[in-house]
Amino acid sequence: MRIVVISDIHSNLDAFEAVIAQLPKYDELFCLGDLVGYGPQPNEVIERLQQLQPTAVLMGNHDYAVVTGDTEGFSSHAAKAVEWTIRHMKEKNRDYLATLQPSVKRERGGTPVALFHGSPRDPLSEYIFPGIPENLARKLIQKGDAKIVLLGHTHMPMLYLFEGEMLGNPGSVGQPRDGDPRASFAVLTISDGKFSFDIKRVQYDVDPVADKIVRADLPTFLAERLYIGM
Repeated sequence: MRIVVISDIHSNLDAFEAVIAQLPKYDELFCLGDLVGYGPQPNEVIERLQQLQPTAVLMGNHDYAVVTGDTEGFSSHAAKAVEWTIRHMKEKNRDYLATLQPSVKRERGGTPVALFHGSPRDPLSEYIFPGIPENLARKLIQKGDAKIVLLGHTHMPMLYLFEGEMLGNPGSVGQPRDGDPRASFAVLTISDGKFSFDIKRVQYDVDPVADKIVRADLPTFLAERLYIGM
């Protein structure tokens, strides 16, 4: 079984379309949240994702902020983007975001899989960055109560692979923050109780989405950061 895992599209349709064009053949698609926020095309991203018929979609903290209006703890530019998104969001798409949850569990190929936008300890908001000690990675897997635990939120690809257990993050489609501006996603392969998690990068033209951000009167910083992946 091949599962495409994406996360943190953040209203960046240009990056999302570039990823879609490079997807291998797959059986399912999981999205780990933050469809919206930061970028200029929230409606288009939601509707494009729905066309792909994903089998799991999580609510991210920016999705939650758009649904509730709660931007506590957000930076000023992130809060401005949420406010802009609320003003431009179609009611049907906001209603769709409101149906989502920040975590779900699945079983694939006899293997339990747990999905969290943040972490098993705080499904919506905790950041689990690459470089954590292995013992903490194992504790998070245990807390997730699954053999495979997938996280989003940090915009940084990550993989911890142990004997029969895995903690992974596919990185961000729409706003990478690991110093590589290319869009990021992953392919999870499960076969006979064994699994792999292959992180993929896709080059895309940043200029059009940066121009849309500026023309939408979103903070210019949100355009500039796309060029450096930070």
